[in-house]
Amino acid sequence: MPVITPSPVRCGADLQRLEQTPLAHAVPWASTYNLIRDTVHAYPDRTALTFLHAGQPDSPSTRWTYRMLLEGMHQTANLLRELDLGFEDVVAVMLPGGLAYHLALWGGEAAGIVQPLNPMLSDDKLLSLLRASGARVLIAQGDDDESGMRAKALHLKTLMPELTTLLLVTADGGPLQMASPWPDGVLDFHALRATQPADRLLSQRHFAATDIAAYFHTGGTTGAPKLARHSHGAQVFTAWANATMQGFRFDDVLINGYPLFHVAGVLPGALCSLAVGMETIIPTAALFRNRDVIQNYWKLVARHRSTLISGVPTALAALAAVPLDGADISSVRSVRTGAAPLPPELAARFERDFGLSVRESLGMTETAGLSTVTPPGGEAPAGCVGWPLPYARVRIVELDAEGAPTDREQPVGQSGMVLYRGPNLFSGYLDAAETAKAFTADGWLITGDLGFRDAQGRLNLSGRAKDLIIRGGHNIDPKVIEDALGAHPAVHLCAAVGAPDAYAGELPVAFATLLPGATTTEAELLAFTAARVDEAPAKPRSITILDHMPVTNVGKIYKPELRTLAAGAVVQALVDQVGEALGLAADMRPGVLAKGDGPVRVRMRAGGHVQSQAEVDARLLPLLEALPVKVFVDRN
Repeated sequence: MPVITPSPVRCGADLQRLEQTPLAHAVPWASTYNLIRDTVHAYPDRTALTFLHAGQPDSPSTRWTYRMLLEGMHQTANLLRELDLGFEDVVAVMLPGGLAYHLALWGGEAAGIVQPLNPMLSDDKLLSLLRASGARVLIAQGDDDESGMRAKALHLKTLMPELTTLLLVTADGGPLQMASPWPDGVLDFHALRATQPADRLLSQRHFAATDIAAYFHTGGTTGAPKLARHSHGAQVFTAWANATMQGFRFDDVLINGYPLFHVAGVLPGALCSLAVGMETIIPTAALFRNRDVIQNYWKLVARHRSTLISGVPTALAALAAVPLDGADISSVRSVRTGAAPLPPELAARFERDFGLSVRESLGMTETAGLSTVTPPGGEAPAGCVGWPLPYARVRIVELDAEGAPTDREQPVGQSGMVLYRGPNLFSGYLDAAETAKAFTADGWLITGDLGFRDAQGRLNLSGRAKDLIIRGGHNIDPKVIEDALGAHPAVHLCAAVGAPDAYAGELPVAFATLLPGATTTEAELLAFTAARVDEAPAKPRSITILDHMPVTNVGKIYKPELRTLAAGAVVQALVDQVGEALGLAADMRPGVLAKGDGPVRVRMRAGGHVQSQAEVDARLLPLLEALPVKVFVDRN
């Protein structure tokens, strides 16, 4: 019998029907361990995980059954217990994609609290996260490969004495190739877990749904990441709700290219699949960062008869550029996306070129990866992220002049801030002050998303509140510009941001990358977009064509870097204005540096005498000071 009985939601009445069953009866599992264990009892010999060793369709693979997965989870949890890890102690994980990651995740949650780490963060940020959590054990990559993870893990251990044990994992499960001598506390994960019982948890742990299962870091790649606490109950609810509303089946096959340090890959992706009994394909250690995986994706779908496709919009855009080349993808019955608004043109491209409808969901780390779902089937425009999960509620409230949520409810069709409350709400950040800022006074999570309800009660998402372009007090939704620009046949990816302006505060500008082989000009794109944006203040002032769109480690367009580029262009224009007025040659003008997501810097190098420098200062500095962004002036 299936562990979870699918019940796709087609209308609001379906949600009401689901909620007639008490939550405790609908979702009876107290922990991720209990949920996976029940699936193993139902489907012990079905394939749970298939790891592809390369990105070609005929590449070798390693398969684990559900029984093998549970045995490995037992061994991992028992090993961590032997290392004196308590139920409230933290085991951090820094691994590439692979089978062992699932042992670290689910075996770690059976033993204590798991802290997945993004290995692409700097050592300083990783150390900050480890110290914040008080992690005692780190499970990390043991192969000395180009990823550099092993060297990073060894370095972190030297910096943090409280990190008593480093368990190194080889990709092939073989013995660790150890240099001699290794530092104290550096051990071979696979060799040690093989000595542990595989048929049971030695701890005989009795789980409560409120027990903390994991700490996920959130907050992007700038500033100090926050650690969000997930309870076992929240994670289990996300898996149940996602499988139930979307009608997932035990005979489904999913290629999961999300990294497992990201909540989307772990909960709506991996745990949901394991809860249903389906097969999950792990497309190499590099996942969707492997170019061969992307270039051969449709052939991989055909080879493994994948029924489900999932990826962030930038990943789907990359797949849309890959021709089918005869691949039979008739097995696919659902395509999912989330993490960012779906451009309408991308949705239309999937429908036109592949005959596949893309359905959107909404989630965030603070909602254990899911808050609304658009089930397969039926009509749903791009931007529609579906109904709230069963037993959960969403409110849309008006924003104040500073973009903060008020307590004034918005009517159907009227956009505002999205607030959320539900069984998978996180248990707060480790920092109580950050937790307080995340909620309204009456306990609703402030998601930061902007959207509206349609007549069917579905949430339609437009963007993030922090991405609003505020021009002279006029709020401009960047999605209006992005939808218009994205409709151009040459555009691959695009994004709109606010460029600083001394009078209006911000002016809308846009950036785009082009499809392979496509040609156009920035002037043509600007005219095309302006003609399709009805609201005059929202017409972009400029469009810049980039070779590569900056993206985060999980493939979302990284707007802070685009804002830096936009601010740099504004400062450069001011420098040129002053330089021309003073008759300075280009190589005698101040230099402008706008790189990454940092501040814009101006290096004063004008002229060769005090008079010319004083003239530059007198004219340029007031212009820079009038901008609503910080510009650093370097005189060295």
